[in-house]
Amino acid sequence: MKISYNSQPQRNLIGNQIFKLRKSRKLSQKEMAAQLQVQGYYFSELTILRIEKGKRLVTDIELKILCDYFRITPNDLLGYGDGGRLV
Repeated sequence: MKISYNSQPQRNLIGNQIFKLRKSRKLSQKEMAAQLQVQGYYFSELTILRIEKGKRLVTDIELKILCDYFRITPNDLLGYGDGGRLV
């Protein structure tokens, strides 16, 4: 099955949000990956890098895992404001 997305080089909306959240917690990609792995999820340093750079799509399960990890809502991670609009 082919996944449709626009022709932009960025493939996800959350990469920049993940980067900001990780940096605000003073975590390296390696530290974040290790913490997720301790919780039983396979996220490598490379996986986090590719998500942050917009080079990798994020599944719905991964979206939930990342929201739980950062203790935020999917709307926060997707960049939606209070009014439900993308900001």
